[in-house]
Amino acid sequence: MAERALFESFLSCHVCSETFRDPVSLTCNHSFCSSCLQKFWEQAENKNCPICKRKSSKDYPSINLSLKDLADSFAKRQNNDSSETEKEKEKEEVVCDKHPEVPYWFCEDEQRAVCPVCEFSLHQSHKVVPVEQAVSDLKDQLKSDLESLQDKRDKYEEVEKTYNEMVEHSKKQLLSTEKQIRAEFNKLHQFLKEEEESRLAFLSSYKPTQTRARDQCSLSDPQLVSGALIDVAKHLGNLSFRVWEKMKEKVHFSPVILDPNTANPCLYLSDDLTSVRHGDTEQQLPDNPERCTYFADVLGSEGFSSGKHSWEVEVGDHPDWTVGLAKESVDRKGEIFASPDYGIWCFLHRSGKYTNGAGETVTEKKSLQRIRVQLDYDRGELSYYDPEDMTHICTHRDTFTEKLFPYFSIGGAGDAKTTDIKICQTEISL
Repeated sequence: MAERALFESFLSCHVCSETFRDPVSLTCNHSFCSSCLQKFWEQAENKNCPICKRKSSKDYPSINLSLKDLADSFAKRQNNDSSETEKEKEKEEVVCDKHPEVPYWFCEDEQRAVCPVCEFSLHQSHKVVPVEQAVSDLKDQLKSDLESLQDKRDKYEEVEKTYNEMVEHSKKQLLSTEKQIRAEFNKLHQFLKEEEESRLAFLSSYKPTQTRARDQCSLSDPQLVSGALIDVAKHLGNLSFRVWEKMKEKVHFSPVILDPNTANPCLYLSDDLTSVRHGDTEQQLPDNPERCTYFADVLGSEGFSSGKHSWEVEVGDHPDWTVGLAKESVDRKGEIFASPDYGIWCFLHRSGKYTNGAGETVTEKKSLQRIRVQLDYDRGELSYYDPEDMTHICTHRDTFTEKLFPYFSIGGAGDAKTTDIKICQTEISL
């Protein structure tokens, strides 16, 4: 063993720690596999010895034939020893060398085959079955394990596919979002620039006024007149507030913003994420966990877990829509019904009828153009009104236990004039 260890140490490459393959020797007398040395030099970006760091005098050292022969002989001997070892192992695996022709039994307690002549009496208290049955059972178990592994592999591949789609989609989202942010700020910058130029131009109009004041002072009966000085207070007082107040005409506020990451692929959202329509074709979107994939649904971007909240939805003459609230854990992938039993409290219009989402028809004297949704989370009340005259439509009463998100579902518009369901803007109060 000591001799073998000595040979292994002498004939092993210091880079790969394996027996030399085409060994080369440097002038410093250190030896390496030719391919290992070249790879080391490429990574180190120099021609130094990997051990002593001495620079090599040759870029491609010659094969050390003597060392090669010795290494090849040693490797061959190792292979022979390995083959003999495997044969010995195979021999050890024979259950009984005295009765090889006797059918074996299999002990399930010890998980091994036993000879019925030599060892059977030692397994009387164990569960022993014919070896053929054990083989069949093990094959079935292996088949079951294999199927389980194949299922896991398929799921992994599906998750990996979805993940790659999400990565690609997020790149598109990044570019689109950045473009829209720049566009919005460009509008604001343009407004502020025009407002600045307008106010500066108005300020310049004071120069003629000052001239007239001086002309009046040169009359035979001179007197001071008011208005000769610039009205600084008028121009600077509450300047930013008055500009902001005027800016309200340029900006809008929506109490609910739709979340595009939850939208079914057949739904198309507006750029400002306040309206949605049902398209004729499905978009190529990743099946991320948040996305609703079975029905044409989309959720709001912010949920509510307390307090009072309200918003209005313009439905026009659209024939197929649902508005309401859904709990955060609502099933977004499976076939469910828009009812409280499935975590959805809603009011809907379909086939010319209004329904409260619990299977009860709601009678309305006229066609509703807008719906006001009003939530009192703490009292467990979700009510719907006609905002035109605040006529009450219906109310859901329940105990809410988790965050609720605005919920919208929309079908095809058909021949209707209204194609988009829109969340109405809210007045900004000072």
